[in-house]
Amino acid sequence: MDITDQIALVTGANRGIGREFVLELLERGARRVYATARRPETLEIDDDRVVPLALDITDHGSVVAAARAAQDVTLVVNNAGISTGASLVTGDLADVRREMDTHFWGTLDVIRELAPVLARNGGGAVVNVLSALSWFASPGTGSYAAAKAAEWNLTNAVRLELAAQGTLVQGVLLGAADTDIAAGYDGPKIDPRDVPRRSIDGLAEGSIEVVVDDWTAMVKASLAGDPAEFYSRMAELLGVS
Repeated sequence: MDITDQIALVTGANRGIGREFVLELLERGARRVYATARRPETLEIDDDRVVPLALDITDHGSVVAAARAAQDVTLVVNNAGISTGASLVTGDLADVRREMDTHFWGTLDVIRELAPVLARNGGGAVVNVLSALSWFASPGTGSYAAAKAAEWNLTNAVRLELAAQGTLVQGVLLGAADTDIAAGYDGPKIDPRDVPRRSIDGLAEGSIEVVVDDWTAMVKASLAGDPAEFYSRMAELLGVS
């Protein structure tokens, strides 16, 4: 996919990686970007090609309304997410469900509503912003990791289902980026601008999966080994027992 003249919709576009996606798409020549957020008035991007659009991906009615307003879309970037820090065993189940409602059900709802739009417009592409935590868990990330793991395999499944209509489905995986959602994390963080850059470069090459940083590459490479060794190494790297 050449981004020039494409029409994109980005979820969670008011900050962090979502905002960087909007800016990168504009820089690469997108004709229009629907920048969505639960409060679109918080968007602060001064460009006539940006169309602020209200969207709460956990509200089906909101998803339907956004899809109706964006009938010319050729690229969907599913970036919206939350991190509650809830423990799966002892945490508040409402928080655990919020994670799954956002990362799995919300992302799926957006794809289901916009897939027919993409088909009518030639196929286009879907980008799902995932996480290295799709492939492992660490203390304090239980509900987030479980939801991202579900979103990762959702990405694989819808890729197969949408192939016949010519829609490329790309998963983008990273460790921690220097954004609000990682504010409490003291480890290394990448520049959030790297995420859309690598993703869009991958779209140009037809890449179905983009691993953004060395941390995530290390996690992926470790999956074929003994999980006991992997988690022992993770404990050392993260400084936990």
